[in-house]
Amino acid sequence: MKLNQLSDNQGATKDRKRIGRGIGSGKGKTGGRGVKGQKSRSGVSLLGFEGGQMPLFRRLPKRGFNNIFRKKYAEVNIGRLQKAVDAGTLNASELVDQKSLRAAGLIKGSVDGIRVLAKGVLKTKLNIAADGASAAAIEAVKKAGGELTVKAKAEPAKTGKRTERRIAAAEKREARFAK
Repeated sequence: MKLNQLSDNQGATKDRKRIGRGIGSGKGKTGGRGVKGQKSRSGVSLLGFEGGQMPLFRRLPKRGFNNIFRKKYAEVNIGRLQKAVDAGTLNASELVDQKSLRAAGLIKGSVDGIRVLAKGVLKTKLNIAADGASAAAIEAVKKAGGELTVKAKAEPAKTGKRTERRIAAAEKREARFAK
């Protein structure tokens, strides 16, 4: 047997139906769409329409909420940090931050920060800078002789023209009633 003699079994593949290619094709003229009406035209979007009955997607309740301001943190366990130090991909004498973890291959993709978790055992003294950490992870790093600093979260600004006006209006009301 040669490569040019290979073929599918008889009837395994079927030629596609060429619609609208003349009367001899069996799907000419109207192309299998019937005659007239909305569904015979192009650009029809009747998906989900159930003849006036309330469609299924409207009968089902809405669930959940997508926060567009959500931050995505890469979770790194101290056991993985120890493995990277043992393998030589992470330098224990330098600061362990997002950039060094990415270089070591512990973080992939785009993230807003890193969060250190306490799964595993840490034996090496590490100086870690993270955006978040569990209490157990902080304790484990201290126990190994290292230091874990967690960056402070920035508080959203509470001042603005609207807020200032509300404060001024409240003070004005208080002054009026104080008399």
